[in-house]
Amino acid sequence: MLRSYGDSRLFGEAYGPNLPRVVWLHGWARGAQDFTLSANALAERGIGSVALDLPGFGASPVPDVAGGARHYAELIAPALREIASEPVVLVGHSFGGTVAVVVASEHPELVSSLVLVASPVVRKRGSARAPFEYRAVRWLAEHHLVNEVRLERARQKYGSTDYKRAQGIMRDVLVASVNESYEAELQRLEMPVTFVLGERDLDVPLAVATTASGLVPGPTTLHELSGIGHLVPLEAPGELVDAVAKALHQ
Repeated sequence: MLRSYGDSRLFGEAYGPNLPRVVWLHGWARGAQDFTLSANALAERGIGSVALDLPGFGASPVPDVAGGARHYAELIAPALREIASEPVVLVGHSFGGTVAVVVASEHPELVSSLVLVASPVVRKRGSARAPFEYRAVRWLAEHHLVNEVRLERARQKYGSTDYKRAQGIMRDVLVASVNESYEAELQRLEMPVTFVLGERDLDVPLAVATTASGLVPGPTTLHELSGIGHLVPLEAPGELVDAVAKALHQ
C-alpha cells in the first residue's frame, strides 16, 4: 500500500512488518515497483524496506523546480529521516544511484551502506556531443532566429528516447542530470559501497563502476552479473537481494 513520506511530497511502498533497514531508489522513467521482487524476498528474511517513487514518477508529483540528482537528493533526505530512525542501506538503480551517491555524501548520518546498481555516477569516456545540426538549431533558438516549433522538431529528431518522452519540467530535470558527474561526491564516501552491474549493460559499462570504485575512500565491492543488461532489478532480483543482504552485515 502506497503512503506518503517527507511532507507528502514523495510516495512509496513499504515491505515487511519490521522497521525499514533498506530504501530503494529507481531509475529514470521507472518506478518503485521495479523492486517488488527483491523487496518481498528481503521481507521473507525479516528485513523491512521502502521503495520510493522519485519526484515526477509513479505516484510522486513533479518537483517544483528543475534540477539533477543533487536537487533530488535534497528532496529525498527528509523522507529518509521519516522512514527510519537508524541509517539505512540505500539502494539506487541508474538515476536513483546518482541520487543515492549525493544523499550519502551530503547526509552520511542517514546511510550505513550504499548499493549502486548500474548507476552512471561518472561520465563514460568519449561521451558523444549532441549532433552539430541540433546544436546549430539550439543556438539559433537561443538567439530568437528560429521558433519553438522548429526547436522541438530538432529535439524529436536528435534527442535520446528518454529526452523525447520527457515533457515540461521533467525534460529540464533530465538535461540537468545528464550534465552532472559525481566524482566529488564519490571521494567523500566513507561508508561501504557495493557496485552491481550487468555484463550486457550498454548504458553503464564496467569501466564506469571501476572508475567510480577507485574514487571511493571507503571499502568497495564490485559485482558484474553475467548475461544481465541494464534493468538489474527486473532481470536479476535474486542477485540484487544477495548484494543488499551482504551490505546489511558490513
